[in-house]
Amino acid sequence: QVQLVESGGGLVQAGGSLRLSCAASGSIFSINAMGWYRQAPGKQRELVARITSGSSTNYADSVKGRFTISRDNAKNTVYLQMNSLKPEDTAVYYCNMVVVAAYVGNYWGQGTQVTVSS
Repeated sequence: QVQLVESGGGLVQAGGSLRLSCAASGSIFSINAMGWYRQAPGKQRELVARITSGSSTNYADSVKGRFTISRDNAKNTVYLQMNSLKPEDTAVYYCNMVVVAAYVGNYWGQGTQVTVSS
């Protein structure tokens, strides 16, 4: 059984920073892509940032230059450093990983709330 546990959300003023973490646990052989998604009230879940096993990254246009995704393979963890936060970044943030265990599976974290006040 693979589980993803997120941490680091909270309330911050506009212009501030937060760092999200997501750690995978279980009988994991390796992890392919890791990513962060977000869902604001009344909106669809959208990709924020993604990092491959080779550490190639891609970002939503709305966060380029402000957010940085990184991974620590030894810890099975993905991070999202969020700087210059804006009220429109307010959402529930979910991590996602493609995990190679007994089989290849797509796993989601439980979600962490990020609220940016103006």
